[in-house]
Amino acid sequence: MDKMISILAQELGQSEAHVANVVQLMDEGNTIPFIARYRKELHGAMDDTTLRTLADRLEYLRNLDKRRQEVKHSIENQGKLTEELSAAIDAAATLAEVEDLYLPYKPKRRTRATMAREKGLEPLAELLFAVGTDCPPPEETALDYIDPEKGVSTVEEALQGASDILAEAISDDAGVRKRLRSLFWSQGVLVSRKAKEDTPDSVYRLYYDFRTPVNRALGHQVLAINRGEREGFLKAAVELDSERAKVAVRQMVVPGRAAMAFVRAAADDAYERLIAPSMERETRNLLTEQADEGAIKMFGLNLKPLLMQPPVKGFVTMGLDPGYRNGCKVAVVDGTGKVLDTAVVYPTFSEKKKREAMDTLKALIEAHGVARIAIGNGTASRETEQMTAQLLKELPAGSVSYMVVSEAGASVYSASKLAAEEFPDYDVNLRSAVSIARRLQDPLAELVKIDPKAIGVGQYQHDMPQARLDETLKGVVEDCVNAVGVDVNTASAPLLTQVAGLNNTTAKNIVKYREENGPFTARKQILKVPKLGPKAFEQCAGFLRVPESESVLDHTGVHPESYAAAEQLLKLCGCTLSDVAAGNLSQLPERLAEYGEEKAAEACGVGLPTLRDVVKELLKPGRDPRDELPPPMLRTDVMEMKDLKPGMELTGTVRNVIDFGAFVDIGVHQDGLVHISQLNTPRRVKHPSEVLSVGDVVTVWVLEVDVPKKRISLTMRPPKG
Repeated sequence: MDKMISILAQELGQSEAHVANVVQLMDEGNTIPFIARYRKELHGAMDDTTLRTLADRLEYLRNLDKRRQEVKHSIENQGKLTEELSAAIDAAATLAEVEDLYLPYKPKRRTRATMAREKGLEPLAELLFAVGTDCPPPEETALDYIDPEKGVSTVEEALQGASDILAEAISDDAGVRKRLRSLFWSQGVLVSRKAKEDTPDSVYRLYYDFRTPVNRALGHQVLAINRGEREGFLKAAVELDSERAKVAVRQMVVPGRAAMAFVRAAADDAYERLIAPSMERETRNLLTEQADEGAIKMFGLNLKPLLMQPPVKGFVTMGLDPGYRNGCKVAVVDGTGKVLDTAVVYPTFSEKKKREAMDTLKALIEAHGVARIAIGNGTASRETEQMTAQLLKELPAGSVSYMVVSEAGASVYSASKLAAEEFPDYDVNLRSAVSIARRLQDPLAELVKIDPKAIGVGQYQHDMPQARLDETLKGVVEDCVNAVGVDVNTASAPLLTQVAGLNNTTAKNIVKYREENGPFTARKQILKVPKLGPKAFEQCAGFLRVPESESVLDHTGVHPESYAAAEQLLKLCGCTLSDVAAGNLSQLPERLAEYGEEKAAEACGVGLPTLRDVVKELLKPGRDPRDELPPPMLRTDVMEMKDLKPGMELTGTVRNVIDFGAFVDIGVHQDGLVHISQLNTPRRVKHPSEVLSVGDVVTVWVLEVDVPKKRISLTMRPPKG
């Protein structure tokens, strides 16, 4: 375990003491959000991303150690485990190295070498491989091993069997495989071509004649090639200069052997027949694993700012789910998300129907005081947006504004069991309109109801290892929910499920308890919820807000275990809980500075990180970290692609960040692409995520517009002059 702690500390750039504390906390059943927020003294203020990386690597290292023990046990049962081999297995840093060492002892299917051994040719192979110059040529040596009864009728058959045994032994050598693995990675070339000469034009045309060094292949290239190969458009391979590779294998051939030429030929056969295909598969698997990890990481990076988009709170909102044949579904919700009215209009059928649709929407706006409109970005979104912009011109200036929101996953949600339970009286299509309206009001609360994979914030999501993708995205959702905090009296069960320490059962029990007993009036009352014990309460309490509580601390992110410390801090600074509730703590930072932070922390019985967090919560009780972000862009008019001209300056919102750039919503329905080469940065960046995140509001200039292909090229570099 000490070795694992040392490795993790070195990889993460953290102290061994902090890493050991985190490992212990995790083993004790503490959740990552709880550790990140309420155990900072023990982990040196690692953020949730670092803690999840630590958890992933810890699991890998533990699996590696488990595999080491399994391999040693298997070899020991064969009576072949030496001290040197045991030490080599213990020193192996990766699963691949462990498997290389195990390969000679691993039970195999029946191979050519196996059959040669059955014919009694292993002594011949050992003799030919031995160092010495006094033995006769291989052909003479093989004469003693001709045995027709065993299936060896000729010298050639004996030598072929010996060669097969040597080739397999060379292929199984851990040192040879390690050298070849390094060579394939450093000097190999990833190549893709058309699957057939008559392969038609496709989205994979860039890869019909493609070459790149293996160690420089980009993740999106690897994933595209893999998909193109699966769909029958491409053939791919990893190429390596065979002579250079054979030289690395021939290092096993010691000069001075009488059978040196024979052994060299066996080494070449080992490379061509056994090692090269294995190394090519392994190299491509490694490329795919790295591409998958990069893509999954990008999913997480894109999902987090999408979930953390600032809510547009307190406004009556109209949700429009556009459509052609089935019309545009309409839902009006109040400031808390409660459905007030619904309708279906048909603005794309004819000018007459469009006018009727506008009149219906206008009547709903006036009847319910609608101030914001959310338009889904799917089918018929462009026409719906144009109609909305036209409608707003008929209303008092500035009274209503709209925003196009992603409707990814809305149809999945509307057809789900959860939506049916939430809106049993509404048609599936109307449920999606409600979801779209609520996405503008509170993106996080609405999007947690949807499988993160369906939200659409990356590429090749269906090609990813689904368990790993689920784990990563659920971790992001959990971190976002706990960073914001949850009102225990209004949160849905799906939202509560994402709170640290809660699960489906306890989340539903919280909802059931408040339905039967009324709103919670204190945090400690949560302990009365069935199946929610002290450990679960410890994990979840700090993330649950109770606005109806008489204690202002229950409205904050201060954990109940720190209530005494918070009250002591207020007393030291001459303040009270009433001052917190009234927002009269402007003098707190100054008084704390006069008293001394370290002295105050000691007096309160907490560490400095906890003290600072308590102060932050007391200054802004019930604060929402999303309120500190730039507000979303609301529009009152719409442009079309034909209106765009090169050089035009626009303001847009980043919708997706990918390996080669970012897609930006500039208000023309079709997102524009800012290629990585067009980012306005003083230095070259390896990935756009270094400078951009989903939800960023940016200034861009139009480079090129291709209306037929619906492509818009943008730049973030200001025009010269």
